[in-house]
Amino acid sequence: MRIPVPPSSEITPPESFLRRRLLLAGGATLGGIGGPALATPLPSTRAAAWSIDDKPTPFSTMTSYGNFYEFGPDKDSPAKHAHRLRIRPWTLTVDGAVKTEKTFAIDDLLKWAPLEERIYRFRCVEGWGAVVPWIGFPFAELLKRVEITGNAKYVEFWSLADPGQMPYVRVPLLDWPYVEALRLDEAKHPLTLLAVGMYGEVMPKQNGAPLRLIVPWKYGFKGAKSIVRVRFVEKQPATAWTKAAPDEYGFYSNVNPDVPHKRWSQSHERRLGEFRKRPTLPFNGYAEQVAGLYAGMDLRQNF
Repeated sequence: MRIPVPPSSEITPPESFLRRRLLLAGGATLGGIGGPALATPLPSTRAAAWSIDDKPTPFSTMTSYGNFYEFGPDKDSPAKHAHRLRIRPWTLTVDGAVKTEKTFAIDDLLKWAPLEERIYRFRCVEGWGAVVPWIGFPFAELLKRVEITGNAKYVEFWSLADPGQMPYVRVPLLDWPYVEALRLDEAKHPLTLLAVGMYGEVMPKQNGAPLRLIVPWKYGFKGAKSIVRVRFVEKQPATAWTKAAPDEYGFYSNVNPDVPHKRWSQSHERRLGEFRKRPTLPFNGYAEQVAGLYAGMDLRQNF
């Protein structure tokens, strides 16, 4: 019996099939908590111009060690508890200094632009680092879809704060919801990424699904996770960590080996999985691309 072959016009391209699978899966991730792991591939194109050549940190390490205080204060807390997070339906509200407030469904955001994989250095304020292949789109893509006013000078990123899903939101570890912020020109920089995946897969819940901020020249706590709101404002806002410990966590939070944290030096870092320490690079190695943003500023005072 001859099996009929459909015309090529009726065959779904592989990348479209995978993108559809992502949407139907509702953001299934590789958490490995509370049931079998389900890998959901996330098609993307490698952005070589914005990537480094270093070997990525193992996926298992980045998904089992990290900070996500809504799920607990320990490094393994996110991997233990983030399976509670429901990431569909999910919306992103954009408001503040905009002509019209808008709300976008996460699945619509995924259709805005071809997703890019960018291999970035990651530096935690606590002294550990990593190399991560993030998948996402530049923040500038969001700006194409909203009309900001002349009062927009800063951008706030608000994380979800739902005690029903995030048990530690009931505990005053921080002033919930978690809010981070950038100056508008920092947010518009081509390196600033809204990430929806990593390591070729949909973003794991413990790493900030379904949408998180990546600013590779700043310490990792600037990367708000599970973002539900982007708000444009005129004045420099208070953020979660500047409110919690202003003498330890500055608004700019640029990686600067010459400015020690109150409780430890920032001159060296140790990448996860390595024993040797590396000298800390100014702006986490991205000085050539971003140092001009801070020309004339005292980077000790504006830490």
